[in-house]
Amino acid sequence: MAERDYYDVLGVSRNATPEEIKGAFRKLASIHHPDKNPDDPRAGSRFKEINAAYQVLSDPNRRSMYDRFGSAAEQPGSPFGAGSPFGGGVVDVSQINIDGFLGDLLGVFGVGRGDRGDLKRDLEITFEEAAFGCEKEVKYDRVVTCNDCDGSGCAPGTRPETCDACNGRGRVRIQQGIFPLAVERTCSRCRGRGKLVTTPCQGCRGSSLVTQSNTIVVTIPPGVEPGAARVVSAAGNRPRPDRPAGDLELAIQVKPHAFFHREGDDVLCRVPISFATATLGGEVEVPTLDGKGRLKVPPGTQPNASLRIKGKGIPRRAGIGRGDQRVEVTLEVPTELTERQRELVLALARELGEDVQPQQRTFMERLRTLF
Repeated sequence: MAERDYYDVLGVSRNATPEEIKGAFRKLASIHHPDKNPDDPRAGSRFKEINAAYQVLSDPNRRSMYDRFGSAAEQPGSPFGAGSPFGGGVVDVSQINIDGFLGDLLGVFGVGRGDRGDLKRDLEITFEEAAFGCEKEVKYDRVVTCNDCDGSGCAPGTRPETCDACNGRGRVRIQQGIFPLAVERTCSRCRGRGKLVTTPCQGCRGSSLVTQSNTIVVTIPPGVEPGAARVVSAAGNRPRPDRPAGDLELAIQVKPHAFFHREGDDVLCRVPISFATATLGGEVEVPTLDGKGRLKVPPGTQPNASLRIKGKGIPRRAGIGRGDQRVEVTLEVPTELTERQRELVLALARELGEDVQPQQRTFMERLRTLF
């Protein structure tokens, strides 16, 4: 059975005003309501039909789609029905999350999410500042509301006028005849403000916004890693006078240190020691993040051995304790010897022989297995 025309159901013409549609619905509903017709089994279906007609014709967008496509616009699965993505045939594309190539393409036509005013800057700090934290003063330029006109864009003593392109709404609706989808976008003439500046402010030239230098103090926590970001809320640009300022994102750049480098929460460095210290053991002075320190070298320390100084590394980000300082020792070989020193070294070499040289002995054993 074909569905009846909604205008016929309510008994109104296709040019009926919203008041006429509302009045017709109330009259028919009072007559055909199931509570007033308890003995009529068909009263419920008639009232349901009357209510469906009123729900469509009382909604300007749904009525527009019904006038163009009839009951097909309200069929299940229709993109223009109630609760559908394009209910009523209108979609505000500025509310759609558009990314990638399509977003770039629509952005050319002023369609999309737009600039939120976020800024990104690099912040360079020293190795020690990254380790122990610091406060840094950051100077940069940002877009703010013009103080001369207090953000109105108008010269003193003047007021903006209502935009005649969007009638003050700040948005315009575009609908192509071949495609039954009305698209709303920001009015390009007033840029979404709904107002037009006829006598612009000299300070901002009617834009309501100016660029000015800004200085903030940022706290860098101990143990921050290179490449980490610090976000300062509302410290970015103001994209429009009626929108809040964006955020400032600071990318932490740590300057290389002449002596130290970092692995996790540990600090690494290289320290040369003499043959006598490596052989007999002892203490050597080494630099640390806290200043000069002492490193215990055990007897028989081999070249490139890694020794550890507990608790002299980077403060842990959890706030409990510090990492260690790992010291790679290198053997310092004298290049100029006196005759007496040469004799002593030769005598020591003859005295030591091969049995007390663990690295050489291991090498010779491997060599014998090969040949």
